[in-house]
Amino acid sequence: MAGSSFGTIFRITTWGESHGPSIGVVVDGCPAGLFLSEEDIQMQLNRRRPGQSRYSTPRNEADRVHILSGIFEGRTTGTPIAMEVINETQRSKDYSKIANSYRPGHADYTFDQKYGFRDYRGGGRSSGRETIGRVAGGAVAMKLLEQLGISITAYASSIGPVTANTFCPEEIDNNPFHLPDAKAAAMAQEYVDRMMEEKESSGGVIECRIMGVPAGLGDPVFEKLDANLSKALVSIGAVKGIEIGDGFAAAHAVGSENNDSFYINEDGNTAKKTNHAGGILGGISDGDTIIVRAAVKPTPSIFRPQQTISRNKEPMELTIKGRHDPLIVPRAVVVVEAMCALTIADSLLLNMTAQMDGVLRFYNK
Repeated sequence: MAGSSFGTIFRITTWGESHGPSIGVVVDGCPAGLFLSEEDIQMQLNRRRPGQSRYSTPRNEADRVHILSGIFEGRTTGTPIAMEVINETQRSKDYSKIANSYRPGHADYTFDQKYGFRDYRGGGRSSGRETIGRVAGGAVAMKLLEQLGISITAYASSIGPVTANTFCPEEIDNNPFHLPDAKAAAMAQEYVDRMMEEKESSGGVIECRIMGVPAGLGDPVFEKLDANLSKALVSIGAVKGIEIGDGFAAAHAVGSENNDSFYINEDGNTAKKTNHAGGILGGISDGDTIIVRAAVKPTPSIFRPQQTISRNKEPMELTIKGRHDPLIVPRAVVVVEAMCALTIADSLLLNMTAQMDGVLRFYNK
C-alpha cells in the first residue's frame, strides 16, 4: 500500500491496523538536538485517547507510547524516530458479522474495489485509530515549532447545528466537545444526547489557529501553504471540507470587503488591518495568524438498521455493533493540530533554502 507517508523533509510514515498487535509512526528529517521525551508525546496522545467521556468510544486503551529509536540522552539524534503504541483491548469478534457486507459511510466497498481484500476488523488502515501515528509525529513537530515561538490551537467551532458565538480559550478544555463557548457547549450536550437516544451520530467543524508563523512559507504554484494544509487535513478520514480564512464566505463578498489592507504597525513591521485571507496570500504565509477549518462528517457507525449489500451483491439490512464514537469531533481536535504542525514544520525546513542569503548565513562560519 502506497500513501502512508506525509511531508518532504520533515516526514512521517504511519503503520499498523486498528486490531493489529500495535500501531505507530516513523518520523524522519527531525533536526538533531531537539529535547524530546516520551512524556512530550504522551501528553498529546492522551488528548485523543478513547473513553474519556460518554461522547467517545468506550474502547479503553491506555495508548502508552514507546520511543524505539532516534533519541539519546533526551535529545533527537537526527536519525529516524520510531514510536509504537500497543493495541491492548481489541474485540475483533464485534466485526465478524460485517466481514461480508459493506457498512454505509465506511471504506469497506472502496477497499474491496482497490485491493480485492480488506481487513474488516475496525476498518484496518482506514480506522480512526491510524491517527495515533499522526498525533505522535505531530507532537515532535510541535516541540520543534515551540523553539521558534509558533503555537497551534484547535477547537470545535460547531457541533451539529450548534455554533460557538464567543471565543474563550480557557473554556476549550472545560467541556467534552472542546468548544470555546460555555453556552454553546451546553446546547451541544443537549443535541448530542438527543442524537444518541435516536441512535444517530453527529458531525461538526474544527477550527485551528496557527500563531507566530513568519511571512514567506509556502510556494506560489503547486506547493502552496494553504494547498498543503488542505491536503493534510482532508487526509484525516472523517474530514470532508476545508476553509482557509473566510473560506466559502469569500464567495459572497466583494473585493473591497475581502481584501486585507496593509499598514505599518507601531513596531515598524508590515501588518494587515483585517485577516480575511486567513494568514496566507498567493499560497505564501503573510505573517498573520493562519486560520483553517475542517468540516467533520457524522460518525458512520450508527446503531440503527441501515440498508446495504453483501460482497455477493445481495441486498441486506445491517445493524452495526461494537464500540464507536457518537461524534468524532472532540477526539479529532488534536489530530487537526498535529497535521497542521507537521505541515508548518516541513514548510519551515523547506524554506531555509529559498534565498541565497539564507544559505550563505548557514555555511559561512
